[in-house]
Order: sequence, then structure tokens, then C-alpha cells
Amino acid sequence: MTVASAAGVPLVDGDQAPLLARPYYASGDPGPIVAALAHVPEILDAAMPFISVILGPSSIVVRRKELVILRTSARLGCRFCVNAHTVVAADAGLSREELRALRGEAPLEDVFVDTTERAILRWVDAVAGAGPVASTERDALGSHLPTHEVVELTMLIGATMMLNRFCTALELPTASATAGRLDELDLR
Repeated sequence: MTVASAAGVPLVDGDQAPLLARPYYASGDPGPIVAALAHVPEILDAAMPFISVILGPSSIVVRRKELVILRTSARLGCRFCVNAHTVVAADAGLSREELRALRGEAPLEDVFVDTTERAILRWVDAVAGAGPVASTERDALGSHLPTHEVVELTMLIGATMMLNRFCTALELPTASATAGRLDELDLR
């Protein structure tokens, strides 16, 4: 039922995917997250719509979503998500300097000057850190964004943290296309 891989768990090959997981393979390789979740199609079937809503189009612009995802993934040390979202964020228009800062390779304050983006990044650091989140950080973010965006960005941080732990624990491999793009960006 599985194909050998460098992952900490074998990834399910499309030819061997359980019946309930096969629709996710219809367009070709669905990627390591789906190929790992395909071991339990009932969870795959519940998780993918949630992930699609959280990561998909919304009132939050793609740039801000990628700020949150990449910064959260870097804070949690998820190699798979940092690699994948470095490429997505680059495609969303973030500069190499911004990518490096979000990945923790340069000081954020030297790169991000927009006060709303700085508030978002402080919020990410507070939510993705350990312990309680100070109301002062929530209030600071709320002074820049409407409540529905604060709620959505917070859920995005939480969902990213969940996916980070999943990908890290199962040692999901970086796709070869992603690795090639990282090489092109000189960010591997």
C-alpha cells in the first residue's frame, strides 16, 4: 500500500491509495501531506477541506497569509513547511530579504517597516510561542486589523502549528520541485 520514501512514515503511492483517498491523486502526485494522510482516508477526507479553507482565498491577502505561515513554520522549526512556503511566499511577491527575515536568517525589524505587517509578525511570535498570549499584543493587532481578520489570522497560526508538528513528526520530505525552486532562489 505504500511507496518507500525518505519520510519518517511511508507515503501512500497513488496506485495503492485506498478507495476513499484516490480522488486526491486524480491530478497526479498530491504531495507528501496527502500521501501521509492517505493511510487514514477518513482523516484525510476531514482534514483537506479544513486545510483548503484555512490556506485558501479569503479576505486576507495572500502576502499576509504567507507572512503568517512562513514565520510560524520558522518559529516551530518545520523544515518541510519552511521550504514549501518559502517558494509560495516568493511566488506571492515577497522579496528574498523578506523571506530570509521570516525564516529567522535576518532581523525582522530591519526588513519589515509597514506597521501592520510588524503587528502581524509580533502576533505570530506571541501565538506560536509558549505560554499565554498577552492582551497587549492582541490589542496592538486589533488597532491595525478588523476583528474578523484577527480571528482568521489566529486560526491560520494554529492550523499552521498543527501542520508543522504533523510534518516534523513524520519527517515529510521536501518535494523535488520545491527543492529546485529553493536552489533557484538561493534559499535552501
